[in-house]
Amino acid sequence: MVERPDKSPAEGKSPTNVHRLSSARLAAVQAIYQMEMTGAAADGVVAEFLLHRGGAELGEGENAVEADKALFADIVHGVSAQQDELDRLIGSTLVEGWPLARIEKVMAAALRAGAYELLRRADVPARVVVSEYVDVAHAFFEGKEVGMVNGVLDRLARLLREAEMADTAMPDPSQK
Repeated sequence: MVERPDKSPAEGKSPTNVHRLSSARLAAVQAIYQMEMTGAAADGVVAEFLLHRGGAELGEGENAVEADKALFADIVHGVSAQQDELDRLIGSTLVEGWPLARIEKVMAAALRAGAYELLRRADVPARVVVSEYVDVAHAFFEGKEVGMVNGVLDRLARLLREAEMADTAMPDPSQK
């Protein structure tokens, strides 16, 4: 499992920028869930979120942070365009006999968004992607569900970004 890292330089140094990126990921998961439940197209859902909600916001009142609109739109459109490929990748990490279709829809949305970033957003370190979507999972779940998001995305990170994740690989006991 990936330990929670500090945010990377690729995520931006400003705490406000980091919060805007986190808020975009949370909003993207909500939008992907909405698309799954309603059959709505990505363009319409993105437009609705940006028009009516300004993306998601973290915090309340004066502490609210507006989502990074570009990241939000990229994740939602990317997941929509590549959902079959993302679902195959996620499915390859799941326990046999437990297809993605059996996973709770919000969790599936978080996994798809995280898988998209691992696959297509090389500008964001893999450990940051995993950590961010574990945080998103905490917004909706407690316990085992959060651990499952962490485990699946960690496996995907090691599969898709093997070189980047190599420094945290478990040692092979047969290689003594």
